[in-house]
Amino acid sequence: MTETTETQTPAAGKPAPATLRALIGEKVGMTQLFTPEGELKGVSVVKAGPCSIVRVKKADGPDGYNAVLLAFGAVREKSLNKPGLGELKKAGLGALRHQREFRVADAAGFEAGQTLTLDGRFAVGDYVDIQGTSKASGFQGAMKRHGFSGLPASHGASDKQRSPGSLASRRSLGKVLSGQRMAGRTGGETNTSTKLAVIKVDAAENLIYLHGPVPGPAGGIVAIIETAATLKKVKAIVKASGVKKDKMGNIIAPVASKKTVKK
Repeated sequence: MTETTETQTPAAGKPAPATLRALIGEKVGMTQLFTPEGELKGVSVVKAGPCSIVRVKKADGPDGYNAVLLAFGAVREKSLNKPGLGELKKAGLGALRHQREFRVADAAGFEAGQTLTLDGRFAVGDYVDIQGTSKASGFQGAMKRHGFSGLPASHGASDKQRSPGSLASRRSLGKVLSGQRMAGRTGGETNTSTKLAVIKVDAAENLIYLHGPVPGPAGGIVAIIETAATLKKVKAIVKASGVKKDKMGNIIAPVASKKTVKK
């Protein structure tokens, strides 16, 4: 009964709780920024959000787990099929192209039709994971795809320098084993860049500046998620244990003892 009521009265335009630290965005490109400390950083620019909640799944409901379905990117209605468009209209939303589901620990406070923006969700100094589709390079040979060094270019090896070499098909099984590194399609896979630092946040323009590369080309759709990597920094403090000399009287380099300090 609760889910039916939420669907009938969507919270169109209402801000969503900040507990969901995830957004769908579009990669804009790369540039450089100076930090307040004067460091020059190479950053990737992502237009993150605004995103709208299409559906909320709850552990005590028919789905059996807590999750929030987000939608991003306005398109014409005829670009969507009728079931997808009907679900968006049921949530009080327009035609949105890209959808992605994010798990949450607690679905309380989330309603269909709410809006997620960059403001208050990520801040400078945070670390995020970016997931997107890498650039596709088409069909490539073994040298470019796997980094093979190639065959010798002398002693009659004509037109064979870039060949993959023997595939060992004349062994006892009499076939090429599965998993051999051969020529094939390259790129176009889902990749994740982990633990990218947030250098700048422009909430007015929905732009987030991340230190490092983001998978995919400019204009590609990416998912921005709070990092799953550990944020503990380990620093080694080296202490000299005194000066030692060998039998000839030469000074031996001090023995270093490492001590880890967690921040």
